[in-house]
Amino acid sequence: MFERIKEDIKVVFERDPAARSVFEVITSYPGIHAIWLHRIAHFLWVKGEKTLARVISHINRFLTGIEIHPGAKIGRRFFIDHGMGVVIGETAEIGDDVLMYQGVVLGGTSLKKGKRHPTIGNNVVIGAGAILLGPIKVGDGAKIGAGSVVIKDVPEGTTVVGVPARVVEKREKKIDLDHDKLPDPILKVLHLIIEEMEEIKKKIEKLGEFDKYFEEKKKEIIEILEGGIK
Repeated sequence: MFERIKEDIKVVFERDPAARSVFEVITSYPGIHAIWLHRIAHFLWVKGEKTLARVISHINRFLTGIEIHPGAKIGRRFFIDHGMGVVIGETAEIGDDVLMYQGVVLGGTSLKKGKRHPTIGNNVVIGAGAILLGPIKVGDGAKIGAGSVVIKDVPEGTTVVGVPARVVEKREKKIDLDHDKLPDPILKVLHLIIEEMEEIKKKIEKLGEFDKYFEEKKKEIIEILEGGIK
């Protein structure tokens, strides 16, 4: 147990440059408090003490602003940065080394029993305010842009942004934390349109130069002809 706690604290230092001391992390990081309380609630849930598990989950929500259903399965080194407004549903599954920012929702889309919440792979970053709905799967190493709404599976190693979320990049490099620098698909299209317009402009300018050259030659030919007639 103590090894897991030390591991959790170490992850905070690795992923949050604002962390300055162990005491500060233990006392001032609601994300880490939420994980520790969830582990207790999940243990009780698995043991059949579901009412007590829900009570602890509710206390967790009251203290941290983070709502994690005790039935949710969470892997190791999971870090919620800031955390306020995070909601993780009952059948959600989260892999190892996942980074999640504030306002993220792993929600369900069905009233039926069974799997109805997302499954998140390893080494995934989920940006602030992202909403993931239904029993979708997010592949290892994927990155979800801030404010995105994800309703379909996300392939491994890809970046998705938008409403609804679309794949905008496939990455081969290791995951980073620059979720504020994700490519904008609309901006990319606008850049392509501008480039096309520049090409058309160049062609028009070339046509203009040709017309000028043609008019000059035409004038010269007329002058020659008129001189010959005289």
